[in-house]
Amino acid sequence: MNHILSLGSARARLRRASDKVGATRCESAERSAGFQACWIADFQIGGRPQVAGAPQVRNLRHSRFGNLRYDFVDGRARLRCALAAALAALALAGCGKSPESGAAASAAARPGRKLTIALLPKSKGNAYFVSCKHGAEKAARELGVDLIFDGPTDPDPAKQNEIIENWITLGVDAIAAACENKEGISTALRKARAKGIKVITYDADSLPDAREFFVNQATAQGIGYALMDEGARLCGQQGEFAVIIGSLTAANQLEWRDYVQQRCAANYPAMKMVAWRPCDDFKDKAQSECTTLLSAYPHLRLFISTTSLGVPGAAEAVKQAGKIGKVKVLGLGLPSENRRYVKEGVTDSVILWKTEDLGYLAVCAARALALGTLKAGDHTFKAGSLGAFDIQGDNLILGKPFIFNKDNIDQFNF
Repeated sequence: MNHILSLGSARARLRRASDKVGATRCESAERSAGFQACWIADFQIGGRPQVAGAPQVRNLRHSRFGNLRYDFVDGRARLRCALAAALAALALAGCGKSPESGAAASAAARPGRKLTIALLPKSKGNAYFVSCKHGAEKAARELGVDLIFDGPTDPDPAKQNEIIENWITLGVDAIAAACENKEGISTALRKARAKGIKVITYDADSLPDAREFFVNQATAQGIGYALMDEGARLCGQQGEFAVIIGSLTAANQLEWRDYVQQRCAANYPAMKMVAWRPCDDFKDKAQSECTTLLSAYPHLRLFISTTSLGVPGAAEAVKQAGKIGKVKVLGLGLPSENRRYVKEGVTDSVILWKTEDLGYLAVCAARALALGTLKAGDHTFKAGSLGAFDIQGDNLILGKPFIFNKDNIDQFNF
C-alpha cells in the first residue's frame, strides 16, 4: 500500500490540474497490482485545448456504466493522477458523479478490468486463517484477480467492522468475510452491499440478509456430531467432558457446541458435558482454562475444542498434569499445530477440513458473484482446479470434516 498517495497530496494534484486547464471529465482506470487506482482526468473545454502545447482532443466516444454516462477521449497526452481507490468518492464527486457509482457499476459490464477481492479473517495471525490465505492466494493467481487480506490481530468484532468500512471506501469488488460476531458485522456488510459491493461469508456466517452466499466448510450439525461421535468413541461412551471454544462471540462455534450437546443427549446418555470455556483463540489461555478444569473436575475424561488453538492448549495442560491417556483430547485444528501432540499420544485425533481449499473456494465464489456467474438458485458451482461443489440454498458446501490421527497426519503439511 506504499504506492498510494496521501489524501492531501491527491487533492493538491487535482486542484493544480483543474486550475490549469479545467477538468471536465474523469475516467476510472484499471487498478494496478498495488491495489491503487488511476483516475485519469481529460482536460478540455468546448473541444479546444486551453493551454499552449496541450493535446488536441479527438475521437470523442461515449459509454454507460449502469445509469451513469462516461465520456472517453483519445488524445496524445493525458494527466494521470494516481489516487488510492480510497479516494473514489472524492474523485467521483469532482466529476459530477455519485460516490456510490464506482462500486455499483457491474464488473460484468467492464470487461478486462482486474477485480479486487477482499478476504477478512477473524484474526490474521491465526494459523487456521493463514492457511485459508494460502488457498485464497492460489485462487487469485489462477483467476487473475487482486487479493487483499486483512483482519484484526486478535478476534475483535469492532475491528472487523472498521476494516469493512475501509474496504467500502476503497471500492473493492467483493468481500469474503469470516464473521466473529454475526449480528455485529452484519450492519457493515449490508452497507457494503448497498454500495454495490458483492458480499459472501466463509467459515463463520453473518445474518443471511447481509450477504449473498455462505461458503460453508461443513454443516454445523455435521461438525458438532462428528466431534461428539469421535469423543464418545475415545471414552467408551461414558464419562465427563468439557468444551473449549474460541470466544463468547463466535456464533459458529457456539452452534457447534450446541450440536455436541444435542448429539450427546440423544446418543450417549452415560456422558455429560460439565463445563465449557472460551480461550479467545490463544493457546496459553486454553492451557490455563484446561488446567483449572482438570482441578475442578477430577473425573474429567475428555476435552473437545471447537477452535484450532484450543486443541494444542488442552493437550499441553493434559501433558503437564501427567494425565496422558487418562484424559483424551480432540478438536478442530490444523495438523501442523497438533502433529507433535498426536505423535506423543496426548491428542488422539484432530478433525478439520482442508483450510486452503476453504480460502480457495471463497475467492472463486466472490469473483463469480462479482461477475454475475454465481446466482441465487444455482445448485452447483465450479471452483477452478477444485472442481464442482454443491449449493444448498445459499450455502456453498466445501464437504465433510476429515479426521487426522497418528496414522495419516504426516501426509498433510498445513
